[in-house]
Formats: sequence, C-alpha cells, structure tokens
Amino acid sequence: MCVFHMEELKVDLNGVNRRIASWRERRNLTQEEFGTHMGRSRSWVQKLESGHRQLDPRISVLEQACKVLDIPLEALLSDQSSDNAEKCVDAAEVVVIKEAFHRYDVISGNYSEATAPVDINLLKRQAAYGWDAFQAAHYSAIGRLLPALIVNAGSAVQATDGTNRLAALRHAALVYQLACAVLVKFSDAATASIAAHHAVTSAERSGDPITIAASIRQLVHAFLAGQQVESAIEIAVAAQGRLYSALLQEGEAGISVYGMLLLKAAVAAADADDAPLATELIDESSSLATQLGRDSNIMWTGYGPTNCLLHRVSTHVQLQDGEAALSAAQAIDPGAFDSLPRERRAAHTIDLAHSHALVGKTDQALTALLAGERLAPQEVHCRPHAHKVITRLLRAPGTVSPRLRALATRAGAAA
Repeated sequence: MCVFHMEELKVDLNGVNRRIASWRERRNLTQEEFGTHMGRSRSWVQKLESGHRQLDPRISVLEQACKVLDIPLEALLSDQSSDNAEKCVDAAEVVVIKEAFHRYDVISGNYSEATAPVDINLLKRQAAYGWDAFQAAHYSAIGRLLPALIVNAGSAVQATDGTNRLAALRHAALVYQLACAVLVKFSDAATASIAAHHAVTSAERSGDPITIAASIRQLVHAFLAGQQVESAIEIAVAAQGRLYSALLQEGEAGISVYGMLLLKAAVAAADADDAPLATELIDESSSLATQLGRDSNIMWTGYGPTNCLLHRVSTHVQLQDGEAALSAAQAIDPGAFDSLPRERRAAHTIDLAHSHALVGKTDQALTALLAGERLAPQEVHCRPHAHKVITRLLRAPGTVSPRLRALATRAGAAA
C-alpha cells in the first residue's frame, strides 16, 4: 500500500524518474514488463525514466507506480526515504525469497530440462559473494540475488555427479545457510526454518562435517527466531556430541564452525533463561578460540576470542542483565573489534545499546545506536531488533532528544 506523509517528507520531484528506474531494476522488471503493469508502452516507460515525460501533477502516475513496485510513495518522492528503503531487504523481496522455497523443483530437487544448470564454480562464486555482502551489511544486494540463487543451487546439484556433486551440495548448503541468516535478520522465522532444513539436508548428503555443523548452526538460529527454544538447544547439543571429534580433525575450519555452534547454543541457553549453561558453553568456546589463537573469518564465521566476548555480551542481554553485559563489553579490545566483519560489529552496537537501555542509560544507548548507524546504516535502519531498542528509548521517562527523534525517523521506528 502507498502511504504518503507529506508533512514529514521533503519532496524532490526532480529525482522521481531516477528512483522509478532504480526500483524497477531492483524488482527485476524490464521496461516492457513495467509498462505492461502500468498499462503503458515500453517507449512511455523510457520517456518517464529519462525525464522526458511530464509527471501527472495529481501524482496519479506515481501512486500507480508505487503499487506496481510494491513500495511506499515516499520512496519515489525523496532521496532520503528511497535510500533508506534501498538498503533493506523489504517485505516484497522476502516474499520472493519465500516463493523460491515454495517451488516444486526446489522442494523435490527435480528440475526440468527448461531450467539451465548452473556451473558449480559459478555457484561457489555467487554463494561467496552473497556471504561477503551479508558480512558487509549490504542486505539489499542479497535480496536481489537470493531468489535465483536458491533455484540455481538445486539445479547445480542435479546436473552433477560423483565428486562434483559433493562439491555442489556443499555450495548449495552455503546458499541455503545465507537465505536462513537473511530471513532471520528480517523476521521471517518460518521460511528461515525451511531454508535451514534445506541446508542441513544438502550438508548431510555432502558428508562434510564442516558444512554440516555450519548448517546446523543456522537451523538453531532459525529455531530461536521461531521461539522454538527447547528444539534449538536439543539439536545444538546433539550436533556437538556427534561432530566434535570429526571437526577437531579439520584444523582451523573445524574449530571455527564448532566454536560458533557452541556460541549459538549459548544464545539458545540464555533464551531459555539458563544462565549456567550459557556461561558453560561460552567458556568452552572461548577455550577453543584461545587454541585458535586469533580472530579469523573462516567459512564466514568471524570466529575467535573477540567474537566469543561479543556473544558473552549477547547472552547477558538475552538474560536481561544489563550490568553484566556492560561489564563483559569492557573486556573487548578496540583494535580486535575493528578487525571483525562489519555486520558483526554493527550487531554488537545494538546489543550495547540494549545493555545501556536495560540499566536506564538512555544517552549512552543512543550513542551506541548512532555508532552502529555510522558503521552500517542498514543494521540500524532495517533490523527489527534495532527498532525495538529505539522504541524502548522513545518510551523511556523524560524528554525525547532531537537526536533520538531524528534517528527514529531515519530508521522508520515508531514510539
């Protein structure tokens, strides 16, 4: 639905043509397809996007365009509104990702001859690009990539055999893990669980313990997002017992994925309000990180001593212990922190803001959120978790500062 808040928006009609073209491309529509939805010709769209056609002064054309593109009208009338929207995976893109998992060929693994198989090396590069974009907090790029990549993953598996099929299964599992991580971040736990099941199935078929552990970590993540806490703990504990020996034989990669599985299990324990178990799991992972001896990013884990400290903060936040979270945060070395992936650092600033909010330190919480916004605007503007913290600050006793109100406006968070 198009919603128009003229009183809150600085309208800039000069850039409308550019914004229409940008959103059309983001929705993977050709000019001809967009014109058909608008009831117009391709040449009409070309003139509209080039700025050669006068816009309807009653903005009826824009209202129709925003319905076709499934965006708010503000996204066409203001660069700031458009820029904020373009940084996020929006609801329309989440639906397209969900629809990819609902396809018969994706579910069954039986692809028709009309579906051109993707070379496994291309699939590997695309999966790596997606994970790099995720860690850089470039979420909108992933939203455009994932639907086709989900289809390509299964197609590549079907088109290979022998050793190549095992490699294709590993790369496919990476794709499904990425889909799960994105869907959890943007609050579609049900589809995230479907993605995670695809990942685990592909990983098990590959026989690779590293891929299996990484996929189970995402399944735990999806279960937690869906409030299936007991299932999350159960599967994490079962996987640890089964995979421990095999993973430790895989060197740094094995240590990294096993250590991250322990950290995710710790978050699950904290979600179940089991502080002793959460602490035990964090301590065990920290011991492994000490053996690793450095912060690394093997298999896009960002694993190492510093990430263990960040997860210790996260578990205290989950347990609603702001003082303990802030105390744990003091142990984080700034230099080591700066070496972590941007997404991980920005997520920590939200945890830090939440910690300050829990102890009533509104100003410090806002400072942390603003630091996160400078680091990765998408993480603060797009994530429901960040919006909850902003809303909590807006509702805190006292006068709402102009800086907080401005942040809430940029993020689209409401009191």
